[in-house]
Amino acid sequence: MKYDLEFKVIDNHQPSNGFALLRLQRADGNALPDILPGQFVEVDVPDSKDTFLRRPISVNFVESDGRTLWLLIREAGEGTRHLASLAAGRIVRLMLPLGNGFTSKTSGRILLVGGGVGTAPLLYLAKKMAESGNRPDVLLGARSSDLILQRNEFDKYANVLTATDDGSEGHHGVVTTHPAMTENNYDLICCCGPAPMMKAVAAVARRRNIDCEVSLENMMACGLGACLCCVENTVNGHVCVCTEGPVFNIKKLNWQ
Repeated sequence: MKYDLEFKVIDNHQPSNGFALLRLQRADGNALPDILPGQFVEVDVPDSKDTFLRRPISVNFVESDGRTLWLLIREAGEGTRHLASLAAGRIVRLMLPLGNGFTSKTSGRILLVGGGVGTAPLLYLAKKMAESGNRPDVLLGARSSDLILQRNEFDKYANVLTATDDGSEGHHGVVTTHPAMTENNYDLICCCGPAPMMKAVAAVARRRNIDCEVSLENMMACGLGACLCCVENTVNGHVCVCTEGPVFNIKKLNWQ
């Protein structure tokens, strides 16, 4: 079931330049609806006369109290800049939970791979896996060390590995050249980030016969499958990412 609810901003801080982490609770004080790792919300943008559509944002984390939701926002345009500037106490409308999340599989060796703000949905996924008794590996990729996001939070639930383009932290190079990708044997890889990165990870997974799920970041204007902005060509034809995804097993995608 989907809900259109008012939320209050509890706090807003900047984990890195150009990013904002919002913690929100329902304005009416009630608990959150059930949310799965990989699902997203559509956020109404207040105070912006030029932003008519809501912005799709991955659910970054749900606190154990079941009442507090995190959204990690990258400032990419006017809409996200307004959201990133929301102060504590502000009210904002969210439609949630939307889309389909990552697998419920928790057994075996699992690797989570994230690039940039694509690491956002992986934090909640790592928490859920750790609560089920399986501490995954997580590989965080970025251009430089200052763009490795939420490392301390990931440390609580996963074994953290890093890769940076400039070699300022962890492996020097892209995530697909990290030894975790080229040498370790995993039963499942879950990935989110820029499309070229996800396609490269999918290619490695396919070559090594590892099951792999990716969270697509197609433009999603409505989140309900009505506007057809987010259509993806799959083995089952063209589907809306917002309703059939955003998480897909790579076997269902026409990625070669």
